Amino acid sequence: MTTATDHRRQWRGNATYPERPEGWTGVSRLESFIDAMIDMGQTGQVFGEHGIGKTATFFSHVAKAYPDAELVFVPAANLTPDDLLANAPVRDTESGQLVLRQLVMSRLKPGKPFVLLIDDSLQAGETIQSQLMQIACNWTLGEYDLRALGCIGVFLADNESLAETAARRSDLAILDRMVTLRITANDTSWRYKLAAKYRTWDLRGVFAVWASLSPALRELLAPRTVDHILANAQEGFPLRWGLPLVNGERLRLVEPRGDGRPGQNRTAEVLDRIAAALRVPNPATIPDPVRQVVRAALRNRWTVLLQGPPGCGKTELVRQTVREGLGGREPLYFSLPVTNVEDLCAPIPTPDGSLDNLLAAGFTGAEPKAIVWDEYNRPKDKAAFAKLMEITQEWSLAGRRIEGLRAQIAVQNPPYHLGRKLLVSRNNIAQATRFTASLTVEPDDIPANEWLIATYGPVAETVLDWWKHDIDDEGRAWITKRTIERLVKLHQRDLPLEMGTVYLGDGEYAPVPLTSLIERLDNRPVTGLRELAERVELWEGRLRRAAEQSGEGGNDSDVVHQIIANAELSQLKKHRRVVARLVALLPPKLRSTYLVGASEKHQRFWIEIFTAGVR
Repeated sequence: MTTATDHRRQWRGNATYPERPEGWTGVSRLESFIDAMIDMGQTGQVFGEHGIGKTATFFSHVAKAYPDAELVFVPAANLTPDDLLANAPVRDTESGQLVLRQLVMSRLKPGKPFVLLIDDSLQAGETIQSQLMQIACNWTLGEYDLRALGCIGVFLADNESLAETAARRSDLAILDRMVTLRITANDTSWRYKLAAKYRTWDLRGVFAVWASLSPALRELLAPRTVDHILANAQEGFPLRWGLPLVNGERLRLVEPRGDGRPGQNRTAEVLDRIAAALRVPNPATIPDPVRQVVRAALRNRWTVLLQGPPGCGKTELVRQTVREGLGGREPLYFSLPVTNVEDLCAPIPTPDGSLDNLLAAGFTGAEPKAIVWDEYNRPKDKAAFAKLMEITQEWSLAGRRIEGLRAQIAVQNPPYHLGRKLLVSRNNIAQATRFTASLTVEPDDIPANEWLIATYGPVAETVLDWWKHDIDDEGRAWITKRTIERLVKLHQRDLPLEMGTVYLGDGEYAPVPLTSLIERLDNRPVTGLRELAERVELWEGRLRRAAEQSGEGGNDSDVVHQIIANAELSQLKKHRRVVARLVALLPPKLRSTYLVGASEKHQRFWIEIFTAGVR
């Protein structure tokens, strides 16, 4: 067997470390421990906080130091009882009769030397815990001797935090079988790995910011999270998107006080310092965020989480954007409330006496693919969620890499909306930090209005005008884009509109008055972009008089500005000549607002209006 000492790589310079860093030996403390345990034939137990590079170190080091061996990675938190070992009827080759035989996971029979890494074993269920302890103590599983199958090392990697697991190993008979190492982020090579990944950036300033934080903040801002912040910075996204959403709330870098109470929130300060160290902007927001982040996910092989209120159009926009990015190919779509384990994979016995898994057809083949996990925090059961967690975390299913997988997009609702608790599950920080970008989506981030207008025409325009101008923010939160579509359909069938709003029970509907909408639909005189176009000369006169009275305009200026600012791009293009004539008469301070925070298409429209006039 080739050992690690035979494979010391030459240093490859980057912007952070142009020359070999002083004290760099080629292996970290964790890598040295791996080598020692394999050499001694001892089970190694590694404890460390989430996101410091434990698992990544095993993958990179075993491949580098033991090229003739394979790392068999078993995510224990994602296992179901029959994954490792199962009894199944097979036909005996001598007698021809059916007999009951133990079948072992096919990954434990790779046909070559292997190192077994059991990750998050403390998060496994009781049945699986017993199987894992047999492996850790004796290197056996059921009737199988792992050494005879080619095993050269067994390791367990865990986080002791009670936030992630309620289990503890206390049986001395088990504890006496292992060599245990407790590590911190400084015991892995995460700085060198990030420097190599972002080789054109000098990350020494970022590392200095991280090192200056207290131990509590460094634990929150784990190296994995630092990686995600850098990835978002590289795309020009808000750096806060790299911070995870834990139980629906953005992770806050809060310094704890001596009495245990939360102290100062340093999130904005720390992120701004990282941006300054990278010499990149840290924008508060970007135009068209959902489509931009989905496209980035497809380019960079990201896992992304989108959280937003129900009915705003998140899922449809994601599916449409993925479809465009895959050249028309549909994404693999799973709605978790109705997803079973068997929808992902199913175990089957093989002729060589092992237990293999059949993958769902969508996961096979080398063609480019992306997965949309809808209602991500509403799984049908723990077993199904455990399986999809393997896909989310490791981009594999039943230990098999999913070929051609370019992105994963998870879509979910927040725990609370409009003061009401939604029936969603909780997560922990280790699960939350698996997403490269985590967005909280607002209805305004979803361009559903254009789709409604294109699909339903003037009726949709009328309902949207009511939604924008006649009701307050709380009313708009109750009337989602999905609700607007129902209102349009009910009006087309001449049915009462109230039926289309959210029903709360006991004869009560969403507390939003519909009187002004009914009047609009009954052709009550209103002022919108269509009405401005029909009487453009009149409004030009009003704007000229307002400009003569004050350089900041008047009430008529505000009315026209508000109508134009709230109009959809398709409406602006439809009435381009009218818009150009009226905007030219508005005060400069109002005209300038049309470019602030606008999408690229909106900005292009306004630049054409301002620079070239009417075309």
